[in-house]
Amino acid sequence: MVKSPKKNEQRLKRHRRVRGKISGTPERPRLNVFRSNKHIYAQIIDDVNGVTLAAASSMDKNFDGEGGNKDAARKVGQAIGKLALDKKIEEVVFDRGGYLYHGRVKELADGARESGLKF
Repeated sequence: MVKSPKKNEQRLKRHRRVRGKISGTPERPRLNVFRSNKHIYAQIIDDVNGVTLAAASSMDKNFDGEGGNKDAARKVGQAIGKLALDKKIEEVVFDRGGYLYHGRVKELADGARESGLKF
């Protein structure tokens, strides 16, 4: 009997491996991405102090549109970029959360870059 791989467990393994190498500082916090089937979430995190500086998702009250497509991911990226710039954060470290840099994750990153974040 062939056992199918547990995709989320493999993603979490990749995420832990990457998190051992990158960390968010107050000068350059971490832009974390979480992707579910219906929504996408982004947080800017300072790992030294253990605080979330900004957050945006496709579930926000002022978000218009569907949450599980590339257009929504780009809008969330633009929203997190705008929130970051309002808080004087210009440079971040991108943490893709163990996901491939493709599709919705790439669109979120492009949207954040459009709004002025550097990474």
